[in-house]
Amino acid sequence: MADLAQLPDDLTPPIDDGAAGHLAGMAIPSVPLEATDSRTIDLSAIGGRIVLYVYPMTGKPGVDLPQGWNEMPGARGCTPQSCAFRDHFAELRALGVDAVFGLSAQSPEDQREAAERLHLPFVLLSDEQGAFRRALRLPAFELGGRTYLKRTTLIIDDGCIAKVFYPVFPPDRNAAEVIAYLAVGR
Repeated sequence: MADLAQLPDDLTPPIDDGAAGHLAGMAIPSVPLEATDSRTIDLSAIGGRIVLYVYPMTGKPGVDLPQGWNEMPGARGCTPQSCAFRDHFAELRALGVDAVFGLSAQSPEDQREAAERLHLPFVLLSDEQGAFRRALRLPAFELGGRTYLKRTTLIIDDGCIAKVFYPVFPPDRNAAEVIAYLAVGR
């Protein structure tokens, strides 16, 4: 069993394959997403500044990760990334972020379990059917017959993508990178 809160030392960093190059400047599409608090959220209808971190899958304690997960560049680290956004949530809000969301293709039930276990002060969104991924052409990868979203973080200002972080590595430092970007007034 893997310790989901720790990143192995020998992870292969992902490379910038250009799969997110088209995202900056795009309008967020109107796609309803189920949230961990049972609401349906349409990110295109939310004004202000949003930080949306997209990740492959949060592991569950006691459940093995998919075969090859640690060898897939950029797959491992969803729990440390979510915990970092949790731990820096107040700083993000102080820097003018109106909302933080995490998004993966996991089921709403799996998302709820993770949000509760990790004590997240924000909701996670499920794109289980892939509609949001397809609408934005988000970077993804296949493993074991499933499609997973590649780790990407978007800063969305009034429904438009203002900044893209891709590839994201190491994932536990992503929240600090977002804070550094926002702190210089961009």
